[in-house]
Amino acid sequence: MKNNNMSEQMSKHTISAIYKWKGMMKGTSCSLLILSLFSLFLTSCKKEFVIPRASGRPYEVMVVMSDKDWQDVQGRALFTVLDTDIPGLPQPERSFHISQVEPKRFDSILNIFRNIILVDINKQIYTKTSMKFARDKYAIDQIVLTIQSPTPEDFAAFCDEHGQEIIDFLTKMEMNRLIKELKDKYSKVTALLAHEIFDCEFHAPEEIKSYKRGENFFWTSSNGQSALVNICMYSYPYEGPETFNKQYVLAKRDSIMAANIPGTLPTMHMATDTLCTNVKPIVVHNQYAMEARGLWYMENDGMGGPFVSHSRVDTTRNIVIVVEGFVFAPEKMKRGLMRRLEGSLYTLNLPDEKTTDIVTTLEEVAVTAEDRRAARQQK
Repeated sequence: MKNNNMSEQMSKHTISAIYKWKGMMKGTSCSLLILSLFSLFLTSCKKEFVIPRASGRPYEVMVVMSDKDWQDVQGRALFTVLDTDIPGLPQPERSFHISQVEPKRFDSILNIFRNIILVDINKQIYTKTSMKFARDKYAIDQIVLTIQSPTPEDFAAFCDEHGQEIIDFLTKMEMNRLIKELKDKYSKVTALLAHEIFDCEFHAPEEIKSYKRGENFFWTSSNGQSALVNICMYSYPYEGPETFNKQYVLAKRDSIMAANIPGTLPTMHMATDTLCTNVKPIVVHNQYAMEARGLWYMENDGMGGPFVSHSRVDTTRNIVIVVEGFVFAPEKMKRGLMRRLEGSLYTLNLPDEKTTDIVTTLEEVAVTAEDRRAARQQK
């Protein structure tokens, strides 16, 4: 109500100002321009008052569940899923920062959190457990994941069976936010090299500015004092389906990195810890790609850290283009650094491609203006 009064006062003052300006100015077009700007101003203000922007940091998740349920089997099952360690890092780091709130305390202050999981367990309403999500239900740029189940036991079993799906969904939504952010704020150096050498579009985090260029290769880095975040991009001929297996992909990586990223001595060069690296197929822009995730090290030196890469086929030129992010950050947490790099890999566009969101198979529920009004009225 306070916001509505403020809006009305602003409207009265603005209308008064418009009439004064109209009296001072000649010409219908000028008056129409001012009225158009005023209409746009009111629309923007109204949207801002009604739908705030989501709060919180990336990979923070709030679970709306009673304290009793949170400490019982159903809550422990969900916590175990969210507390899972991220794969491919040299030390344990959990996937999300987790908080929990009682439903009765889930008010207009807390409901603008960026990632929310609403748990509803009620055998009078539900016969099986289901999961769906909505965007911007209480705030702009927000994801609300709802899990509905008839009993605590069914809910716990669902979490055990679909835990990876929950993790993947929340991770993809965060990476889609980063992809959107990188449309405007990105490394101009890396984008230029990707265009000049590979005729590709690519947006890396904007702090990456230093670079080294090679034959069908470039390496860009942030050159930070406490942590180095890096992007490499390279290509090699596509030789058929056998090109995409773990042994082939990692052998190519080792040979190209050894030639382009040497150490301080001739006996030193970058290599892959193949035992701690996993390779699997993924989908990027609706096309087949190969993801490699694991650890790198400097041969005959003490340096090392995590990396993640995407290998993709440019069928027009019959080449494989690889884009990789790797981190060197001794004694620092690497989750945030690696996830920023990994999200940026999805911005790679081969010639004639356009960036698309990372897709999810989860059911999406559209949120209407009436839904938002009902959500505000129930508080």
